[in-house]
Amino acid sequence: MNTISPISEATELPDQHLSRSRSLLKNNFLADSRPWVVAYSGGKDSTLVLQLVYEMLLTIEPEELKPVYVIASDTRVEAPTIEAYVEERIKMLQQHAQQSGLPLYAMLVKPETEQGFWFNLIGKGYPPPTRWFRWCTSRMKIKPVKAVIDRIVERHGSVILLLGTRRDESSSRGQRMNARELSSRQLNPHHEIPNALVLSPIADWSSDQVWEYLFTNDPPWGGNHEWMLNLYRQANGGECPVVMDLNTPSCGGSRFGCWTCTVVKIDRSMESFVEHGEAWMKPLNTYRNWLKTIREEEQRRSPLRRDGREGLGPFIASTRKEMLSELLKTELQVGRTLISDEELLTIQMEWSKEFDVLDSAFHIAQEFDREPWKLLKQSR
Repeated sequence: MNTISPISEATELPDQHLSRSRSLLKNNFLADSRPWVVAYSGGKDSTLVLQLVYEMLLTIEPEELKPVYVIASDTRVEAPTIEAYVEERIKMLQQHAQQSGLPLYAMLVKPETEQGFWFNLIGKGYPPPTRWFRWCTSRMKIKPVKAVIDRIVERHGSVILLLGTRRDESSSRGQRMNARELSSRQLNPHHEIPNALVLSPIADWSSDQVWEYLFTNDPPWGGNHEWMLNLYRQANGGECPVVMDLNTPSCGGSRFGCWTCTVVKIDRSMESFVEHGEAWMKPLNTYRNWLKTIREEEQRRSPLRRDGREGLGPFIASTRKEMLSELLKTELQVGRTLISDEELLTIQMEWSKEFDVLDSAFHIAQEFDREPWKLLKQSR
């Protein structure tokens, strides 16, 4: 069995970090039959890991190949430009892998409708997320991704999960990574996913080294990194990773985060987009800021929590209706679908259980030329 030498802290020669990562990847890949799962967000670090893995796969003999799964998370409220970019990358990757005969399977993982943002916010009346109540993270990110990985583990017995985490991202991230006990192959157990081992192949890369490699090497599956490079140039904030545990800090305000995120006070990334030519996104930021404002207005909230105890509870019916109307108005302003007919239908079903006998969600949708009730006829 191949073993991996611990990473040296000494000053390294040019490209030594690259050769070390390539060796780490190839030796681990050939060491056992565990399939790999690559977490991909569309940001620079996860893109680099994916590219290094893909470049390695192209050098492996066919009889030594094993399944590699690429998982990207789509919360259904990603910034529309990011959502389109990641979806395009996933399609290009899957197509090239098939043409190249590689057992690589790329997928976009989405939450079920009842785990989604709009059902919980508008349907059930949950207040927009705060730093202390990040209900969105577990419902929209952790559960959907973990469910997919659990199915892969069930099929294969164990997996190796590849993450783009780096020590120099922040001092707290570096401390957490340094505290992990690594095997001779630089693996550590995932603390929430049984039978999953974690590999961080670019842990000691600097941000400059990441950019240098991406800037000088186009992805082997086609296209280039220009759009992503421009995105980082024009926006503030960091990369929002594929989240698989609650220890991952909030990525509110990041380039690759949800446009609805109210965890941060000001979404500087969104505002930077608007300032740098993406003026069409301004209504999204306006709606997001409005959600953050009304969250603090007690008259919009029930005086009872869902468990019957006294305290600020869910949004009242009139506010939920207003949120839906304002969302559909925003949808017209930006010229893009922000909420699906399936989500509208599920919201109406929830309202009907709680307070509504007039199909109010359907009537609001109709005002904006939406017809979600047609899904009921299709299912019969």
